[in-house]
Amino acid sequence: MNPAYYHWFIVWSILLFGAALSVWKRKLTSLAAAGAVVVGLGVYVGCGYTGLAMLAVFFALATLATAHRRTLKAQLTAKPKHQERRKLGQVMANGGVPAALGVLSCLFPAHSPMFNLMLAGAVASATADTLSSELGMVYGRNTFNILTGKREPAGLDGVISIEGTLLGLAGAVVIALIYMTTVGSNIQVIVVILAGVIGNLADSVIGAAWERKRYLGNDAVNILNTLIAALAAFAIYWFL
Repeated sequence: MNPAYYHWFIVWSILLFGAALSVWKRKLTSLAAAGAVVVGLGVYVGCGYTGLAMLAVFFALATLATAHRRTLKAQLTAKPKHQERRKLGQVMANGGVPAALGVLSCLFPAHSPMFNLMLAGAVASATADTLSSELGMVYGRNTFNILTGKREPAGLDGVISIEGTLLGLAGAVVIALIYMTTVGSNIQVIVVILAGVIGNLADSVIGAAWERKRYLGNDAVNILNTLIAALAAFAIYWFL
């Protein structure tokens, strides 16, 4: 078999199996699963198997964090049931920017290292945001508004905690370490971690300033946090 066909066979098999399993386990809707396949393809054409590994780890961690103590989180957010099954908009909000950067990496190979670094930063931010918000609600002891510093209940837009922020940092570190298997650069690992943290904090600031006032929805905020993280990765790399 032609090596190129062989790799594409593997990629399609991984993505379709993952999509089918996610629908079967009720982690994604059918449309969301189709969107996840598109995101996976976009990331793969630019960042290869490393990109797919980062996405897979993000999805696994996000799924576990969302399911963790969901009854308690439903009470904190005053919703009858904490949302666990993700829709198409949520998938594209977290994966749209990485997929677009993957396509750009493929179309402009001379700039591929930079686009892939930005892609990793965006995935690190999505991971950090999901872990800090989902687990911060459960383990955050002193929760406060990121803009005012005043104590507020967990679960509100723009409310953070030290514990949740550290859990988000851990998620960004995991993604950065996966990315390091390809680039082998300590500097780029630091860039990805910093970009993930910046994107995560930006998500909270936007949440407190605009999402809480219903100027933006959660999907729009997630798009912005991954975009900010990607731009931060670009800026930090050139600054360093």
